[in-house]
Amino acid sequence: LAGAYLLREAGALDEEGIAAADTVAEEAANLIGEFDEGLSNRQTWHNAALAAAAVWFEDGDLAQRAVEGPRGLVGHLVDGFRPDGMWYEGENYHLFALRGLLTGAAWARIAGVEFFEEEQSRDRLAAALRAPVLSALPDGTFPARKDARFGVSLAQPMYLELWEVGVAGLVGVRQPKVAEELGDWLHHLYGLAPVPPAEIFDSYLHEAGEEPPSRRGRSDLSWWMLIGMGPELPGQADHWKPASVLLPEQGLAILRQGDRYASLECGEYGGGHGHPDRLHLTLHARGVHWLADPGTGRYVSRDLFWYRSTLAHNAPRVDGVSQPMADARAEMFDERGGWGWVKGRFQGLIRTVVAGPTHLVDVLEFADDQEHQVELPWHPAGDWELLTPGRWQPAEVEDEFAHGAERFLPDVPGPVTWRSENGGRTLHGVFDEGGELIRAWGPGRPGEPGERSFLIRRQRGRYVRFAAVVGFDGPAITGARFAPGEIVVDTAAGQVIHRQTSEGWEVVEGGTHTALHGVRRELLARIDLPVVGAELTKYVPPEATAFHLAEPPRLDGTLAGFITESPIHLDHEDQYRRTEEPYPGPDAFSAAAWLGWDEAALYVAVAVTKGEPIFRPVDAKPLRLDNEPDLINSDGLQVYVQADGQARAGWLVVPDPAGSGLQARPISGTQATTSGLRGAWRATEDGYLVTMAIAAP
Repeated sequence: LAGAYLLREAGALDEEGIAAADTVAEEAANLIGEFDEGLSNRQTWHNAALAAAAVWFEDGDLAQRAVEGPRGLVGHLVDGFRPDGMWYEGENYHLFALRGLLTGAAWARIAGVEFFEEEQSRDRLAAALRAPVLSALPDGTFPARKDARFGVSLAQPMYLELWEVGVAGLVGVRQPKVAEELGDWLHHLYGLAPVPPAEIFDSYLHEAGEEPPSRRGRSDLSWWMLIGMGPELPGQADHWKPASVLLPEQGLAILRQGDRYASLECGEYGGGHGHPDRLHLTLHARGVHWLADPGTGRYVSRDLFWYRSTLAHNAPRVDGVSQPMADARAEMFDERGGWGWVKGRFQGLIRTVVAGPTHLVDVLEFADDQEHQVELPWHPAGDWELLTPGRWQPAEVEDEFAHGAERFLPDVPGPVTWRSENGGRTLHGVFDEGGELIRAWGPGRPGEPGERSFLIRRQRGRYVRFAAVVGFDGPAITGARFAPGEIVVDTAAGQVIHRQTSEGWEVVEGGTHTALHGVRRELLARIDLPVVGAELTKYVPPEATAFHLAEPPRLDGTLAGFITESPIHLDHEDQYRRTEEPYPGPDAFSAAAWLGWDEAALYVAVAVTKGEPIFRPVDAKPLRLDNEPDLINSDGLQVYVQADGQARAGWLVVPDPAGSGLQARPISGTQATTSGLRGAWRATEDGYLVTMAIAAP
């Protein structure tokens, strides 16, 4: 449409060409308009396409929907890009959604809506343009958080164009400070050497298949920049000096000092592209990405489930399973005197990271009224080795992808020292003596051949504490002493004392005392206060009744043996998770469920209302689709069970169309087994009924 619009406005498109464009645009707009994906990053591109069609047809109603509607470009700018500027699904989808938004904003400008003129939208756009700049790694790549691709340079032409358009828009509305900051960043990216080869993106094919230039400049960008970029780029390359920052909505705390970058992952889980990696630690120093978030591999490869597990990250897990889908928060953040710190909380876990010019201190704590097994993986880059003498003996690690596990038995009590070598650089580490130290093998970082060994710290108890010191620059660490409130780091140049205080953290280095505080209060400030006199209604969570059964039900696809009082109803729009179609109503799609139990099992019956359900045959050929099990492309159920103090189990349950049996597939990331669920099904007049037994743990 952009090409057709330019030709039509120049009088170079004849009536036949206009009619052809009309046909394509109308068909596309109808299809896209019916496919509302809500707050998905893809919907931003749908809105851009609808805005283009609205301009082409001069359709004011369509323009208003695509631009100003709650799920239009404005809605995505307000709700998708959080107040700290970052898209809720992380940097990878941030950059994708931002390009779609700016593409749509160019069409909106022709329709009479200027995103850079109105103060609130301009400020949010400026924050969105700055956010990936603030979180960028020292090597010019973005951190592979959530479902991001690993090791992708921000000097890609597609990304360069985002900031070019942003700078031009901000200069036009006289925002010199932000425009100059982004200009400094762009100068820095243009000066990177060697030039990163152009990646293949579905949304950007300008350089597809071409050799990268020896030096990429502004004239190497796509034709869009001829009308989008400014004539001059403000700023200078050597002015780009990134600082420590907390992106509060993302919960991403970044501690920078020179070329050292340490971060702690808190904040939102991140929707469908989120990973169970709360309190993950990243370290990039002296040009080496020592501790990395692996992001994700290929969506069509089995190892995707490894990269989406807690064990693949430098993040804690409890009782041998990946973290639940929940949010974490950064409670403390401060920087002064060359030192910075962050303290994050996730359920019963607290992680404190203190980073300085030459080393960092890491403390993980867990507390609960019941005993649990806590594990903390470490995935250092390069070739690591333990310097403390000892031997290894066989051990076990609960994970599909980890194997060859061994437990370290030191010859002497006390802390365990280790180091890793990578590209002529050395990382020194010291673990306190808490718990066990395990080594295992698993997939390496995305794109790496073969497997890599990694470390796991493991301890069981109601209170668990792991402390570590990691040195990456300056005098080598020669040892460390760990006490509950104090950690003493011995280096070739002297001692550094770390103390946890009632108000924060204190670092004593020679005669210098550095006190770190920084209580985060923004969560309290964001609570909406009720209007005086308004009626307050307490939220009451729904409850379901599970009846004790004297005899087990028949489990034959009927309700025989179940007590049918107090069913659970799934028949409201707010219970519906939208796919391609809006909720058709309870007569077309709904369910009722009944629960029973005895000492051996939990019994579940579910009657589903749905015309002509489709069940995938057991012997069907593999679909080879994306990152999902084949059975998800079928009518069926998902059932999750979690008993007090135990891990969650989940099954994907689909009736077998060849008989009365059930296909029960354990859901990855849970403790379900193939033998944990049994039952049968029958067809009904308006759908089907499933009865099943789930063995009591």
